[in-house]
Amino acid sequence: MTQQYIPLTGIDCLIPCLLIDKDTPLDVLHANSTARLLAVTQVLESLARLDLKDADSADLQHLANASAILLRDSCDLLDVMGWRLQA
Repeated sequence: MTQQYIPLTGIDCLIPCLLIDKDTPLDVLHANSTARLLAVTQVLESLARLDLKDADSADLQHLANASAILLRDSCDLLDVMGWRLQA
């Protein structure tokens, strides 16, 4: 029996609540992964253009955490796409 729902990589949580339906069409998986990659790319490009010498460390930590979550989600979506394409 195969698992239809794949949990997103958890963040210090034992019970997953965000799941990927592995039967979702590939174009939908791709679109969701792309949206997250684009969002994190835009955040990092904005940071690269800023003068960070006066940046608040808490703000930078928040941006880094949000970026990590978006990247992790995107990787999970790409993993499901890869499994589907190899099957």
